Formats: sequence, C-alpha cells, structure tokens
Amino acid sequence: MEIVIGTKRWSSWSLRPWLALKHTGATFTETLVELRHAETSEAELAKHSPTSLVPVVKDGDLVVWDSLAICEYLHETYPEALLWPADPALRAIGRAAAAEMHSGFSALRGECPMELETRKVVDISPATQADVRKIVLRWNQLLERSGGPFLLGKWSIADAFYTPVATRFRTYGIRLSNHGDTGAAEAYCERLLQTPEYLAWKADALA
Repeated sequence: MEIVIGTKRWSSWSLRPWLALKHTGATFTETLVELRHAETSEAELAKHSPTSLVPVVKDGDLVVWDSLAICEYLHETYPEALLWPADPALRAIGRAAAAEMHSGFSALRGECPMELETRKVVDISPATQADVRKIVLRWNQLLERSGGPFLLGKWSIADAFYTPVATRFRTYGIRLSNHGDTGAAEAYCERLLQTPEYLAWKADALA
C-alpha cells in the first residue's frame, strides 16, 4: 500500500489518514509531494490523484482519494486495528464527529491553517471563536460518554480527524479554557499531540 501526502508541516488533510494507516501497523510506502510550488506541485499531484489533491492511497490498482474515504477503507481492510470501535453507538457518533470536522469549522481552517513550524498567539475572530467553542463542546460530550482517554475510548479515526485541530490550538496559542473548557478538552488535546504516531509525523515535518 502507498500513501501520497503533501508537505507535512502544512497538510492537515494528509495527516489524518496517515495517522490511521500508521495505527494499523501495516507496512506502507510514503510518497511526499511538496506543496505551495504552483507549477511543480500541480503536475506532480496529477500523476497520483484524479483530483490533483492529496491525500491518496494506492492499493494495487485501486486509488482512493479523500481523507475520510481513505480512513473508512483502512477500517475495512484492517479490521483487527479497530480504527472504529465495535460498539455501534460509539461508532455512529464517532463517524458523525469526524464528518463534522471533515466538512465544517471553516473559520478555524481559514484563519488558523496547520503550520507545525510556527508558534504565535493571535486574536481570533468571532467566527473562529464560535468554531473553537463548538469543538470544545463536542470533545467534552464524547469524552464524557466514552470515558476517554480518547474521544471514543480507545484511539480511533475520530481522533485522527481532530489531531490537526490540536496542532492549530497549539500553534496559535488558543486557550480552550477561554472557550468553555474546564480541563478535559485541554488534556485531550495534549494527549493527541503526544501519541507516538503524531510525534513521528512531527519529527519528519520539522527535520
């Protein structure tokens, strides 16, 4: 299996399925396309992706694009990895939370892009503040229901989808206690950024 990803410092879309694939324990090859080089990036991406976007997973003659679709394919291909929990209720709300991240929180995405090489404190807009409050609420709801330490108990695809969010909170100095958190969401954020898989990604990104 091969995963095609973008620049590790910036590509939040690539980070999600890469984490899921890493959690399967499967052997895979990694192809990196450097982003933000308009001419070369587009040509290189077109070699791998029908959308000229990353991420892409290649498994034999199968090409799967879109980070959520890739994660679902990995769940089905490596069921022993338990990328989604066996409990159908937890699995359903986990998928809902991942889909919410996949399609929502546009203010946070636009104002606070993933930049692992950066640390600064910014004043975020009211729209981004509303996104942060909603994320804090969702994290607390899921952690309370599952008992933690991750959103659905054990690490899952839902956590893969929110790991880039955790990097944004750290990069831009966003204190979750200013947005309704009483400690659980902040602790969860820190757990995401201390998993061996994320630390491996970060080490490569900043090397």
